[in-house]
Order: sequence, then structure tokens, then C-alpha cells
Amino acid sequence: MLISIVTITANSTVFKGFLLEAREVGGSNPMGIFTLMGNNTQLLACSSQSNSSVSHISDASKLQIQSKWKAPSSGNSKNIEFSTAAPTQALSKAQQLHPLFITETGSMSAISNAGCGSNKTCFSDPSGCDPSSNSKCYFMSAAQSASGAPYKFEIVGGADGYVSIGFSDDKEMGNDDIYICGKDSNGNIQLQHAFSTGTTTPGNIALGNVSGFSSSLINGVISCSFTSGNPISTTRSSSSQSSYYVFLAYGATQRGVIQMHSTTPFISSSKMDFSTITILASGEQRENNPSIVKAHGCLMLIAWMTTGSIGMLIARYLKNAAKRTKFCGKDFWFGAHVFLMILSVAATIIAFILVFSYARDWSGGAHPVLGVIVMILSLAQPIAAMFRCGPQDERRYIFNWAHTINALAIKGLAVAAIFTGLALVDSSEQQWLQKVMGGFVAWEAIWFLCQDFQQRRKKNDIILQESDQVIAESLLLVAFFIGNIAFLVALLVGIGNS
Repeated sequence: MLISIVTITANSTVFKGFLLEAREVGGSNPMGIFTLMGNNTQLLACSSQSNSSVSHISDASKLQIQSKWKAPSSGNSKNIEFSTAAPTQALSKAQQLHPLFITETGSMSAISNAGCGSNKTCFSDPSGCDPSSNSKCYFMSAAQSASGAPYKFEIVGGADGYVSIGFSDDKEMGNDDIYICGKDSNGNIQLQHAFSTGTTTPGNIALGNVSGFSSSLINGVISCSFTSGNPISTTRSSSSQSSYYVFLAYGATQRGVIQMHSTTPFISSSKMDFSTITILASGEQRENNPSIVKAHGCLMLIAWMTTGSIGMLIARYLKNAAKRTKFCGKDFWFGAHVFLMILSVAATIIAFILVFSYARDWSGGAHPVLGVIVMILSLAQPIAAMFRCGPQDERRYIFNWAHTINALAIKGLAVAAIFTGLALVDSSEQQWLQKVMGGFVAWEAIWFLCQDFQQRRKKNDIILQESDQVIAESLLLVAFFIGNIAFLVALLVGIGNS
């Protein structure tokens, strides 16, 4: 016996009157029995069936009501949907624009693959799975009304926060019309209409001509259905176009905001034609973070958290280490510094070329902007060094200050770019990649402070032998390197698994 708690929640404005029924999908007669869970509702007998509907008892403003519904005991296994209506005299014009949201909790999904290919177009993964009996089934359907538009959509999938469908002109993310069923900040399922402009979080748009929304959250499986009279809109589509690829994605939410979809979205192998009914083939999966994007992130991490950091540390603190040893006619510290910084700039250039050859746009918010600035400043650093004046020149201090300030700017901007980049690829609810990166930055800051302390100690302790100073500085460098590599490996593994 299925018993569900049904919750009606106002989308953005209060409601006053309502009528709630449970019906067989496509039917008009109420089914099951309701039980009241509050003192602001009443039971009604519709179609001569007692307690088959719930309604208001006053015109007081309401944000949410709940009622318990028991499925029929006759063994009827047909699909059930909850229908709600609000009398127009109880709602203002503005309130009528916002449909009421229904959330059901129970033990099974009411949506199934019954009617696929005959009454509705379906797309699922695994192919042909039934969401009413398979909790690992990701499913969507679209059924046209007898008069044409609007269409009734159904979406089902196991997720931490949301399931969504998108309609696109191609198999690439961007310029897609999206409907999202996901948890709000209170854990209730809400419907959002969105439009994507790239691979970043899509922007919400008005729900428009949407009605009859109902949803359920059962054992981690989100189900929702709604009717939409909105035209599908993509920037590249013509007004006469009626065929689109279908995207089916799922992921987590944080305080009602959707995060990067988990693993990979499912994409139909062919376009869905809204004028015909069919079963779409199980779609191909597009990588969330393809290898080229992961390589970009790894190179930037290595460049500005390891080779660049060690190169800067050597130039600032280890000029006296092995100062009698020459490298290409220059002091060893200088050769090591130049070599490491050349590696950093080369890795930055390669990472820059890789990601822009893949993305070919500026999607990603602040991340690509920060990356471009880092790229420009990185190129300026060696170019300026080639034209610096000699060490004894009275104007050499200008280059020294400019070189140092530019290096600090690159470092700060690179760290910011890495944080924003990790936010794009980390789909975990805990955002642990960013937390590890925070620990990485803190580790560097601590060891730079340790080196500063050693420098001051060296100046104040005239008894300390030069060999002891070099040993202390070298030991600090080794300790820094070991910790640096540990953090680097953790982040590289995290990016590889993202």
C-alpha cells in the first residue's frame, strides 16, 4: 500500500484557494483517499468518492500545505499524477502567473515507460529502462496534447540535487533550452527554466507558459512532470525548427543552486522531432571534463604552484646557496631560477592553447579572463628580462621592482584562476578540490614566512657560519618541496577523477 505525503508550495507568491486531487495519468476521475495534516484544509467528495480531494477552508494567504494520500487498495498499478487548481477569484493576476509546486514523498515513482513510442516520445539510459521499477533509470518523455502544443514532459533520475533536460541544435553544450527539477534551499523540489550560454551554470529565465507541475523525491530518485506551452528557443535555431538533440543531466545543488552535472550527461544519438512520436536511441555521453581540459588544469597547477613557486623561492632566499658554482657562466641560483620560470611560462602557454582550442569561447565566468591576464603577464616577464640593464646600472632598481611586482601579480592572479577553474570542474557537494587548494596556498604562505624568518635570523646572527646558513636554507627548500609535491599530487588525482 503506497502512502505519500503531498506538499503544495507556492513558487514565489502566496496562494489562497486550491483544489488537490490524485488522478490516473490522462484520466479525469480522482483516485485514492486523502487524510488531513493541518487545520487550514478540508476533505471533499469528488465524483461521489469520499475524501478524494483536499481544498482550502478560508481565503487566508498560504505558502505551503501538506496532506497524506493513500493509494487505492484495489491493486491498481496504473500511473498516478497529482493535479492542483487555484480558483481565479482567490488569486491576483500576478499570482496566477506562478504555478503551484507539488512535492510527493513515498516509495516508488509514478512515472513509467508505458506508452513510449505510441503516446509519447521517450529517451532513457539505460535504453528502454522503466523508471517505475528501476531506480537507476534516467528517463524523460514528451507527450503532445490532442490539440498540438503544449507538451507534457516527464523527467526521472537518481540525483543528490537535480535532474534536467535540455534541447540543443547540436551535441555541444551551450545555447540550450533547459528545464531543471531540483531541490531548493529547503529541500523541496522546484521547477526552473534556464538557458545555457556555454559550459558554465545556465542562467534562469521566466517559467513562462508552464502549468501542472508535480514532483516526487523517493529514496534519492527525483521525478517530475509538467506541461509547457513555451516554444523551444536556441540562438542558432530558426523559428520553423522542431527537431533538437536531447540532453539528460543530473547533479547536486547547494542552497538551491545547481552545481556541475555529475559524471556525464546523456545525449540522444539523433534529434527529437516534436511533430512525431518515437523512442530515441540511448545517447552518447559527453565528458564533463574532457582530457584536454584536465591537461590544462594540471599544467597550470604545476606551473604556478610548483615550478613557479620554487623558482620564486630560490630567487628570493637562496642566492647564497652554491654561489661558487656556475651554470652557463651564471650563478647556480640564477640558472635554476631562469630554468624553472621558463618551464612555468612554457606550461602556461601550452595550457592556454589547449583550453582555447577546445572551448573556442569565453564561457567560464572570471576564469578565462584571469587566465588571459596571467598569460599576458607571463610573456611580459621574460621579454622584460631580456632587455634589463646591467647589475651595476643606477637604474637597475627599476627593473628589479617591476620584475618583483609583476611576479607577485602573476602569482596572485594564477592562484585566483586555479580556484575558479577548480570550481568549474569539481562537482562534489563538499567542493574538496578547492579546500585542498586552500591548504596548498596556506602551506606556501607558511614556508615563505619561515624563509623570511631565516633571513632575519641570518642578518642578526653574525656568529652563524655561512655553511650552516646554506644548510638551513636548503633543508627548508627540501621540506617545502616535499609538502608541495604532496598537495600537487592530491590535486592532480582529483582533477583526473573529476
